[in-house]
Amino acid sequence: MSEMNNETENNREDKRVYELGYLLVPTLSSEEVPTIFGNLKELISSFEGEHISDDLPKMISLAYSMTKVVSNIRSKFDTGYFGWIKFFMNPEQVLKLKKKIDLDPNIIRFLILKTVAENTVASKRFVGRDSAYRKTAYKKDKDKEAEPINKEEIDKEIEAMIAT
Repeated sequence: MSEMNNETENNREDKRVYELGYLLVPTLSSEEVPTIFGNLKELISSFEGEHISDDLPKMISLAYSMTKVVSNIRSKFDTGYFGWIKFFMNPEQVLKLKKKIDLDPNIIRFLILKTVAENTVASKRFVGRDSAYRKTAYKKDKDKEAEPINKEEIDKEIEAMIAT
């Protein structure tokens, strides 16, 4: 059994971690989206990819319009289904995967990035007016009593700065 684990680890050493981010056309029905998502996962597996994690595509509004030409027809999209899949794969296979995904008429755009296996999604934090740091900093300053200002010392310091 340990030989099998060593073999898996050796195969994994040759592979790198990639993430496929993709945008599906909004004309798909909500029933078709999981099917296409499953097809993408199977496509990755067919190129000896090893699944790590993913997120089911969700409808989003795009920051700008994107066009896609399918069968000599140019279509413009302002929304789309965005999803991602993280996987292990040999670098040589990634180029073959890219060529295959380029042919899919349901994908407006996609991007394959080298990444790490760990979860890299940043958690949302609220940092604003009521942050703990600001409260403690304000309390520290508030607890200190203001020292009286000596006008003569300030004048001397100003004249020393001007003289140099």
